[in-house]
Amino acid sequence: MTESQSSIPKDKLMWMYETMVLIRRFEEQAKREADSGRILGTHSAIGEEATPTGICVHLDDNDYVLGNHRSHHHCIAKGVDINEMMAELLGKVTGTNRGKGGTMHIADATKGMLGANGVVGSNIPVATGCALAAKIQGRDNVSVVFFGDGASSQGSLHEAMNLASIWSLPVLFVCENNRYAESTPFEYAIAGQSVANRAAGYGMPGVTVDGQNVIEVYEVAEEAVARARKGDGPTLIEAFTYRYHGHFGADNPLGYRTPEEQKHYKDKDCIKTMEQFLIESGTASKNKLEAIDNDAVQRVEKATQFAIESAYPDPSELLSDVYVKYP
Repeated sequence: MTESQSSIPKDKLMWMYETMVLIRRFEEQAKREADSGRILGTHSAIGEEATPTGICVHLDDNDYVLGNHRSHHHCIAKGVDINEMMAELLGKVTGTNRGKGGTMHIADATKGMLGANGVVGSNIPVATGCALAAKIQGRDNVSVVFFGDGASSQGSLHEAMNLASIWSLPVLFVCENNRYAESTPFEYAIAGQSVANRAAGYGMPGVTVDGQNVIEVYEVAEEAVARARKGDGPTLIEAFTYRYHGHFGADNPLGYRTPEEQKHYKDKDCIKTMEQFLIESGTASKNKLEAIDNDAVQRVEKATQFAIESAYPDPSELLSDVYVKYP
């Protein structure tokens, strides 16, 4: 354990472990619900739990997070209620968006989770706009946007990074590089083999981190968030991670990657790595960690039952929440 790791408060270490476990159990249940037909498709983030957890531990409800099509883990790391999340997945009126958003459009402004979005790269300029608003209003809020390697060559990212750097905006651009844009390997699609290196062209720090190691993500994010709050501008973080399942439920990843590759990354599982760290450092006992896992399972079971028993929106609500009424 390094000096920096030993200085991380115990409550934050435990929060990160609890959050990753809760995400994993929620995603496993969401997959079961999708397989049963109660959810019409989902994009699983199993394997990618460490990146948003290591970043959101430094944020509060006044900070902003914007996600993408694979955003359950972003929502949970930002504190969105899993009962309302599961209800949203099942299209129920008790969901975060009254059942009208579904898996790719979960949002909860009270937690600073301003929304997932199924359009590739679409939330990047929104997050930049949120950071601009915070700066103009003199607030120290930080804005974080998560996107995949498939979005890293979208024009919206490069336009946003340019403006964010020119105006020294408090925004973190976080690329969760899970190595595949659907089935296209990043080695083929990304010139120079690095997203983080592109930051140099915009005068901001570009950092590469092991997205399977929540401690390393914590350390990188701590510096980036502090930099943003001080008014020193944006950071581009490329977190190398791995999704264990296909791009979506029916996708078979073995059509474009090997069993040996999958085993290599699963052997580096972020939860197992953190569990080992907590036990070896004397931070928590194995029994304590098992109790946390059991609690997560029970919470997800309760959320699922809540969602199943909730009502669907009344048909009369079909055209409500469509337009914003201005004064």
